[in-house]
Amino acid sequence: MDQQMTRRTVLRTAALTGAAAAVGSVLPAASASAAERRGPKRPATSTNGWTIQANADRDSQVWTRSVAGTGLSVAVWIGDVELILLHVVRRFHYEIDQIQRADLVGWCEIGKLRKGLPESNLASGTAVRIRPGARARGGFFPLQELALRDVLADCEGVVRWGGDDREVDESLFYIAVGPHDKRVPALADKLRGWAATPGEGAGVGVDFLSPSRRGRADKLARVQRPG
Repeated sequence: MDQQMTRRTVLRTAALTGAAAAVGSVLPAASASAAERRGPKRPATSTNGWTIQANADRDSQVWTRSVAGTGLSVAVWIGDVELILLHVVRRFHYEIDQIQRADLVGWCEIGKLRKGLPESNLASGTAVRIRPGARARGGFFPLQELALRDVLADCEGVVRWGGDDREVDESLFYIAVGPHDKRVPALADKLRGWAATPGEGAGVGVDFLSPSRRGRADKLARVQRPG
């Protein structure tokens, strides 16, 4: 009887061990299949939908670019975004207030920013700060703000000013549409055309008080200001 029980015990133990091994060999495969079904992990994005960059000037979409005619440079997403944001910086410098080197900031590590707010766009290189310390409302004289509104109108809603956000940040200017929005390359092409045409583009004096320019600027402001 003892021998029979011992034999049964051995057989039962062997069977359980074999079943456990079989289950163990199946589980990793099932987990791997689930991971494959989920696909690759999506990269983190700033609030405007552009991919956050871990650094600038190295294995990145963000590089430091010179702002023509100003002696300034800033780290931004290269290509169309670069062209658009540098246009904003140049017009600000020429028509609103001269920017000092310490007063222009581009890409910034996401860990130093609030992820749920538009300032997170700095981490993707799709935003700039001009005079970072001047974030509160009321930092511009009336004529300066009119000129600023004209700059935004140039950008046809692709660029948003943090002064129009519910949590006001008058130093912040950022791309307000996603990376697949056709308005980004369309605006960049327009700005390239201006750059190639004498008497057009940033650095050329414009009458932003003219009824036509005021009209388009006011129309955009009504759209972008919080309701």
